[in-house]
Amino acid sequence: MSQYQRYSRQMLFSQIGEEGQKKFGDTSILIVGMGALGTAIANHMVRAGIGKVRIVDRDYVEKSNLQRQMLFDEDDVEATLPKAVAAKRKLEKMNSEVTIEAITADVNASNILELMEEIDMVMDGTDNFSTRFLLNDAAFKQGIPYVYGGAVSSRGMTALFIPGETPCLRCFIQDAGGTTGETCDTIGVISPIVDIIASYQVTEAMKYIVGAYEKLNRCLLTVDIWNNHTYSMKYSSPKTDCPACQKKEFPALQHGAASEVASLCGRETIQINLEKAFDLKEWSLRLEKVAKVKKTPFLLKAELEEGERLVIFPDGRVLVQGTSDSGRAKALYSRYIGM
Repeated sequence: MSQYQRYSRQMLFSQIGEEGQKKFGDTSILIVGMGALGTAIANHMVRAGIGKVRIVDRDYVEKSNLQRQMLFDEDDVEATLPKAVAAKRKLEKMNSEVTIEAITADVNASNILELMEEIDMVMDGTDNFSTRFLLNDAAFKQGIPYVYGGAVSSRGMTALFIPGETPCLRCFIQDAGGTTGETCDTIGVISPIVDIIASYQVTEAMKYIVGAYEKLNRCLLTVDIWNNHTYSMKYSSPKTDCPACQKKEFPALQHGAASEVASLCGRETIQINLEKAFDLKEWSLRLEKVAKVKKTPFLLKAELEEGERLVIFPDGRVLVQGTSDSGRAKALYSRYIGM
């Protein structure tokens, strides 16, 4: 009876109905990225009654997120909560019938296939094409759909890629070097475009889950809500030399473990990952002698006298904030952590 009360309006939509609702409950999805797109996607999917939702994000909540990332509030900022943890807490209050798994981690070639275990669909809440190519390649290797999405400024793009049926992301975009490099942190973003793209992503996912294949959009959709432009690029045959969906080489999975040093999306932040665990209590005691330290159960933040900040995670990652110079970041890491 509770199911009928909770999902009654959704089941009244004839193309979902009781049978479609059961399919929702039997589905497991992975959402990578709990930023603007990811939180909007998770909100819709959890309220819709998807059986299991696994969310993964490497970052923590900051005040600049609140303008567009719907699952977070000022209390999360004050507590310096990891985004995955804060999102899980909100989502569980929305729907206790859904199993929600929250993982704070950097998604890379060394862990993506494990994160996809027992997953039926991958949904894109990321902010960079390197990770999108990784999701694309892993999804096509595993034979599960990948729901691509991206939003910046007043523009957004989305598509549903299905292994064996459609082209993949690489058939449209050859490599990250071919993208504009524009990000929310460099040219901004307005929240309505995020909601629109996330809604398209979720709707295509719903169609696929209930088996309404004839209703699938089967195009790469581009929307600019400020300039009133909409463009659909209909799918053609996959590129014969595509290294993912045709040659099955999956280049994003060939790089092994995560890179030790990576710049994070226009944020004056360098991530250093040496793949070893940190004891936050131990490192709090070490760093409080030379920095202003704030420790939570999930991370440790150290304000350095040089002006930069170190954010240390238990999984071995360190964010050096306040610089986009990898050399400077490595020097600070070496000085305070050791290399």
